[in-house]
Parts: sequence; structure tokens; C-alpha cells
Amino acid sequence: MRSWLLDNGSLTAKLLKLSQGDFRVEVLRQLNARASLSEAQALGINPHQICLIREVILRGHNQPWVFARSVLPLSSLTGNLRHLRKQGNRPLGAFLFSQPHLKRSPIALSLISRHHAYVPEKLVGDAQIWGRRSIFSLSDKPLLVSEVFLPGFPGE
Repeated sequence: MRSWLLDNGSLTAKLLKLSQGDFRVEVLRQLNARASLSEAQALGINPHQICLIREVILRGHNQPWVFARSVLPLSSLTGNLRHLRKQGNRPLGAFLFSQPHLKRSPIALSLISRHHAYVPEKLVGDAQIWGRRSIFSLSDKPLLVSEVFLPGFPGE
């Protein structure tokens, strides 16, 4: 798991390779809401600021491999980033890593228990799972991306 958790490259690209192209993004929900306090602090924004929150499952061979949650402050979704409001089932990582001036914070890791409400319970079962998050910045506009490797992920 360590190499997956600490890799600075595109998780989307690695999952595409691992799945031999049998990869898709399933959108669970996308809404305008407040980030959690921890997410707002990581982004350096006011906790009352409204963000676009997008939760997806990254599937390989139609199996749930990764739960991903993106927090995009609405103030970041302007100019050339405004199209991220309508990302649909396209992987966010594919867009981010295509940007030549992308900056990424150090990756923060977390061991998540099954009782934690961050990941939908039906995806976790009884397992403890590893997650990571980092801040991506384009034109000084921050976006937080969290990725949690689900039980049965074949890259373990």
C-alpha cells in the first residue's frame, strides 16, 4: 500500500494501467455545501465558505477500488477552472495532471476505521482502510482531493 499512498503522480493513470483500461468513475454525489472543519483548515478557507463537494468511486474491472472526495471552493471555480463544476464522470485527476503549472502539497495519510463516517459504510465493511489527501493548486486556486483505498483493492 505504501507505494500507492505516497505516489505523487496521477492515481487515475495508475488505476488505468492496473485495470488495463477497464476503469470508470461512478459519481455518488455532487453538491454545493460547506467543507468539514478539517478540510476548510487544510484549504485555508473560512469554514462557512461554500464549496463544490464531489464524491466518487473509482472502479477497476467494475469493482470499487477507491473512494474519492474532492472539495473545490466555489471561489476557485472561476476562469479556466469553471468547467470543473460539470466534471460528470470524467476523472478529476486526468484534468489536474494535464496542467503544466500544477502544484501539490505534501500528501497527508490516515488510517480510517470502519466507524468513521467519511466513507460510506457499505464500501468499508469491517476493514480498516488507508486514505490520503493533498491540496492541488492551479493559479493559486486550491482544491482538496482525498482518496481512500477500499477493501479488496488489488494494489495492496
